[in-house]
Amino acid sequence: MEKQITRCPRCEQPLLVTELTCDACGVQVRGRFERGCRFCALEPEHRRLLDVFLSCRGVLRDMEQVLGLSYPTVRNRVDALLAALGYAPSGAEPEPAEDVGARRQAVLDRLQAGEITPEEAAVALRQLAR
Repeated sequence: MEKQITRCPRCEQPLLVTELTCDACGVQVRGRFERGCRFCALEPEHRRLLDVFLSCRGVLRDMEQVLGLSYPTVRNRVDALLAALGYAPSGAEPEPAEDVGARRQAVLDRLQAGEITPEEAAVALRQLAR
């Protein structure tokens, strides 16, 4: 994805779009224009997360695999992305017990396969217990 310049490189304040130009005929329109695409104004890490979110059809467990992160970390990053887009938090709804059990087993499987250390597994299991 191309990076859109949204902040002043000197003072970090938001930039204002004041001119649009037609590449075909050279017409220039001056004024004060809205930015339009709020997704383009996201920080690069949020744009990457949005891309992964869409490619995984919003399934956080699939995002875990693609990003190589724990479920709680993925969920926190998606919450941060939603906040950056101006969406209100969805609230703390309890997760179904079968999902927690499946994720607990996934942590144990990763530990057995040597993909994570015992300390990392302990942290992940503690986070699941919350």
